[in-house]
Amino acid sequence: MTQQKKTTTAAVTPIDTKKMDEAVQVGKQTVEQAVAATKEQVEKASTAALKGYDEFATINKTSMDAFVKSSNIMAKGFEDLGKAYFAFAQSAAEQNVAAAKKLMTAKTINDVVDIQSDIARTSFDAWVAESTKMSEMGMKVANEAFEPIQAQFTTVVEKMTKQVAA
Repeated sequence: MTQQKKTTTAAVTPIDTKKMDEAVQVGKQTVEQAVAATKEQVEKASTAALKGYDEFATINKTSMDAFVKSSNIMAKGFEDLGKAYFAFAQSAAEQNVAAAKKLMTAKTINDVVDIQSDIARTSFDAWVAESTKMSEMGMKVANEAFEPIQAQFTTVVEKMTKQVAA
């Protein structure tokens, strides 16, 4: 027996390339949209980060400027306080010399007591007046030195609250 080869012809359906091209095109558009959206988000994030860094740098610079201004005010204030203190000390020394000379002119014990009482009262009054003046100067220096720092703090808090509210 011989075997005969039997050939069958199957009908080949033509492939619809149009649908395949459309599917590829849709896929390509989807990828392009995803890449564009990602690029846009990265650009937004980069812009926000750079803006945040710029704001931080600006705040840092203005804070440092406020600190320097405050330090300068404080240094000048301490200089003024030092000058006032040494002027008072010099005045007190001169008054003490004058008081000693006045005591040398006393002829009786009563004169010594009267002169000593006058010197004590005058010295105490001068000390109270100078202490008040120095205290007021110190408060003025402290308030003036704190103003730039307080203003900067207020500005920073306002910026932060606006950012949080936005």
